[in-house]
Amino acid sequence: MSNRGSGTTAWFCACAIAVTAWALVAASPSSVASGASRGEHWVSTWATAQQLTPIVNPTWVKPPPKADVHSPILPAPEHLKDETVRMIVRTTVGGAQVRLQLSNALGYAPIIIGSTHIAVQDRGSSIVAGTDRAVTFGGQGRVKIPPGAVMVSDPVDLPIRPLMRLAISLYVPGPVAQLTTHQLGLHTTYVSPGDASASQSLPGARENSSYFWLTGVDVKSGGSAQTIVAFGDSITDGYATTPNADRAWPSRLFERTRESPLGTGWSIVNLGISGNRVLHDGTGTNALARFDRDVLSRPGVRWIIFLEGINDISFPAIPGAPEEDRITAEDLIAGYRAFIENAHLHGIRIMGGTLLPWEGVWTFTSKGEAIRQQVNEWIRTGGAFDRVVDFDAVTRDPAHPTRLKPEYDSGDHVHPNDAGNHAMADAIDLSVFNR
Repeated sequence: MSNRGSGTTAWFCACAIAVTAWALVAASPSSVASGASRGEHWVSTWATAQQLTPIVNPTWVKPPPKADVHSPILPAPEHLKDETVRMIVRTTVGGAQVRLQLSNALGYAPIIIGSTHIAVQDRGSSIVAGTDRAVTFGGQGRVKIPPGAVMVSDPVDLPIRPLMRLAISLYVPGPVAQLTTHQLGLHTTYVSPGDASASQSLPGARENSSYFWLTGVDVKSGGSAQTIVAFGDSITDGYATTPNADRAWPSRLFERTRESPLGTGWSIVNLGISGNRVLHDGTGTNALARFDRDVLSRPGVRWIIFLEGINDISFPAIPGAPEEDRITAEDLIAGYRAFIENAHLHGIRIMGGTLLPWEGVWTFTSKGEAIRQQVNEWIRTGGAFDRVVDFDAVTRDPAHPTRLKPEYDSGDHVHPNDAGNHAMADAIDLSVFNR
């Protein structure tokens, strides 16, 4: 959640169709045999979770009190027609081949992508000469994605290194009014008229901060490379961190793995959604409903770092919130248990993060704080998570433990700034992932 006065929709952003794509992401038998002989396998090097745009707020949502807090979300277009979107992503693990996942997960009609290209970003909307590659789906440049479906591209020969920025361009003949997006991309996306998917640069392009239909980038990796999923709400999503700088805690965590032999061999993908909740839909479907689509469709997932629940506690304090949205600590813990059991059912281990301080937010109440304290105590001592990271202890003000440390507070009293995200990432014990 977020405390700012740029309008009801923008505030609600800050804070189900579940698609399991194993049939789509599985390689052909011959490629599996060939890859296995070399110890190679597909692993997710970048991913994002998606929601619908434009976001329609529940009728009960009232605007927050006006506050001078800057929003990092650049408004996205509400429809596209005969336009190219060029999106920037940063890789984690590398490999000799790459493939894309495109998703129409929350669309109500088929979407046609006329052409798709991938290249290494130079700066802004420009790409490095000689790196542009056309991307095909079943051998075709044009792909039609049915409602609710995930389509995985053919492999593309393009050497990928860790911490490389890629430019992924989709041409949308349109018109399309139902856009499946991730709104808080924190990297500038460029929208240019016509089919500019292979263009060296997009001068004069309109800018926003959303990802459109792009949900994953995989690489063919050797050795024991596996994926850690950072799953959560706006705090995981990176709200209030510096745009185009990769300062969210999952990004910093991957940088730590590069610096330490204890964490080598892991990719880390950010599947936070600002405004997301565990038990109820908010911005995006609830955590329980999006598990299959956002976790199981990623190749190589072995761990989840889970940080979610503060929106479940705070949203019911909004005037006019329906009675059925009000929760107890026991309700939220039951949701955690269901999520943990689903992860374990699929052989995935899960680290639970304690909920951060939030006093100063306009929805803060003593009753909500009591729930947070109960939930955090259960996370620390309940033994249900495979491991625990105490984000609360790391970020709270020792002189006022229900508040963020002043040096970590972005100004809205709930979202950590760059320094706070850095401290959160540094609190995670990398050695547990290799045990």
